[in-house]
Amino acid sequence: MKKYIYLLLLLFSFAGFAQNINDYQYVIVPTKFDFQKKENDYRLNTLTKFNLEKFGFTAFYQKDNLGINYNDRCDYLAVAVKDNGSFLTTKLIITFTDCNNNIVFTSKEGTSKEKDRKLAYVEALTEAFESVQALNYKYSGNKSASVSDKKTTEDQSVEVVKQEVKINTNQLFAQAISNGFQLVDTTPKVVLKMFKTSQTDYYTAVSDTKNGVVFKKNNEWFFEYYENDKLISEKLDIKF
Repeated sequence: MKKYIYLLLLLFSFAGFAQNINDYQYVIVPTKFDFQKKENDYRLNTLTKFNLEKFGFTAFYQKDNLGINYNDRCDYLAVAVKDNGSFLTTKLIITFTDCNNNIVFTSKEGTSKEKDRKLAYVEALTEAFESVQALNYKYSGNKSASVSDKKTTEDQSVEVVKQEVKINTNQLFAQAISNGFQLVDTTPKVVLKMFKTSQTDYYTAVSDTKNGVVFKKNNEWFFEYYENDKLISEKLDIKF
């Protein structure tokens, strides 16, 4: 019952915010959130940018030299992730703010009780992004951010993402865990952990060095992640 009440309240909240957030086409992602000790700690900033783009936003890093006309800074939103956790529970909230530091949208609180800090942050961020996904964001076209005409195509904020496709020829075996699956090779060694989301056949995934998503497309499985700001799509051979 509490879950349905929360969802009802969430829908009312979306009704008030969705029109505003749809007016913004671009989102600025910092390379370091306030609670992080170093840039892209636990790869949360990369995962934030990845999820924003997955849900229709055009996102770029704050440090990128894009030739932005900051007279039109109010055409952009800034995203932040805040850590409200305790010693035993990781809790993350996503906020979008405008140029006057007004909060345009606040996500639900994503939580995790995973002991592994890296896994906990990924799980909590994924849960927080569920409410961002529920906005069904679509740019309304009411605002248009300005980028200097003097910049070359390589420096423009609207840039076609070059995608590299890799094929992982190793057979991987899916083993059920409490909130998804872990993939093991023939060694056996755990090479990837997949965490359930609200979408069927779509998982947040984490390895020792990468954060991304695993999803099924045309009856084939893919692991997508960013590497040096380049989108990598890795085809997986998974046996469930």
